[in-house]
Amino acid sequence: MLKLYNDLRNRKETFHPLKAGKVRMYVCGMTVYDLCHLGHARVMVVFDVAYRYLQASGYDVTYIRNITDIDDKIINRANEKGVPFTELTEEFIQAMHVDADALGVLTPTDEPKATQHMDEILEMISRLIEKGHAYAADNGDVYYSVRSFSDYGKLSGKSIEDLRAGARVELGDAKRDPLDFALWKAVKPEEPAWESPWGRGRPGWHIECSAMSTKALGDTFDIHGGGADLTFPHHENEIAQSEGATGHPFVKYWMHNGFVRINDEKMSKSLGNFFTVREILEHYRAEEVRYFILTSQYRSPLNYDTEHLDNARAALTRIYTALRGLPVAKAAGGERYVSRFRDAMDDDFNTPEALAVLFDLVRELNRVKETHTENAAALGGVLRELGEMLGILQGDPEAYLKGGNVITGSGNLVAQSAEIKGEGVEGFSHDEIEALIEERSLAKKEKNWTEADRIRDELQGVGIILEDGPQGTTWRRG
Repeated sequence: MLKLYNDLRNRKETFHPLKAGKVRMYVCGMTVYDLCHLGHARVMVVFDVAYRYLQASGYDVTYIRNITDIDDKIINRANEKGVPFTELTEEFIQAMHVDADALGVLTPTDEPKATQHMDEILEMISRLIEKGHAYAADNGDVYYSVRSFSDYGKLSGKSIEDLRAGARVELGDAKRDPLDFALWKAVKPEEPAWESPWGRGRPGWHIECSAMSTKALGDTFDIHGGGADLTFPHHENEIAQSEGATGHPFVKYWMHNGFVRINDEKMSKSLGNFFTVREILEHYRAEEVRYFILTSQYRSPLNYDTEHLDNARAALTRIYTALRGLPVAKAAGGERYVSRFRDAMDDDFNTPEALAVLFDLVRELNRVKETHTENAAALGGVLRELGEMLGILQGDPEAYLKGGNVITGSGNLVAQSAEIKGEGVEGFSHDEIEALIEERSLAKKEKNWTEADRIRDELQGVGIILEDGPQGTTWRRG
């Protein structure tokens, strides 16, 4: 049975969906004003694995990952660039999809946008006012009254009294209480605005997710996820809004992935240790980045450094080397590995332990590969089948070992490196490498070991590793 660590109760709980056989999951997605960074990549990959594994476990999953396409950062960036905010958001929505596809992230069931849900937002704000949880201020803003919701703080563990003691009242603030937060913001110069019963304006950030999630999944749904930084105030405010408006429990299980750290320091723009997905993919293949993300259990911090990514590359090289040369076969045998893999994933999506199981399977695969090809092919099928639940190992081993590949969200392979496109490695074209290997084979037949070693050393000097086997010599990048 799958067990999830439920942040609402700070304990691991057996997963029981609200409706047997069906799972409704909502994850806070991107605010689209810039390129995706490594923190965004972790959110996408973590919940993509949850989505894949729930489906592989037989559940009918409705997965909603929203897009915030209106907020202060978007407006400010659009004004800086002198473009309409819709032009800016469309540019970065497309960029986000390119990055998600490169990382092997499946397309969610739906990706609702805040600007497409103004009717739902306005309706929820009106209900909150009617129920005494919100009020319209004289300046045209609408605020949620935090003290009206007795359970405020139940997710984050923060008390209202402690929060109020540390709160500041800004000069000219229209709030009745410094803890109250905006549901609707009155229009300001050079800002987009929509009509509302309280005057022209735009929604606050928190209300967007409450409106979109309940519209897509109902008043109560199974799983809500996002980064740990969203626990407070965003997710706490979502609970207050949604439960205040509907009178029903909002979410059964809350999941939050841990922070990303860069060389053991928290990733932030102010520290100058901020990496976009595009920057990382200039040096590492997308599957290596995905594998690296999976080496840490999702709730734990993820420490980014080149050594860890190099380890991910070495690990994938070892696995693809084991799969190299095997015919594609239906998964068969390997039951104990499948059982251990599922035990790991059922333990709150413990991907590091699941990867360890794959390496035990690789060891057995290598042991039987030379003498029991049929058994090895079947075990290779098991390896690929388990890898698919993690979104890895679906590529062509030859292509990976000779250069690099990307597994797209639809499972397609796309070229990511010059080597795959036939431009070669360090001045050697693909055909030239193959020709040198043929010359070396001829030299070995003629017992010209000096020439054979010279060719091997020449290729090794530019990072090309030759592997001699019963079926001849193959090569890969070192």
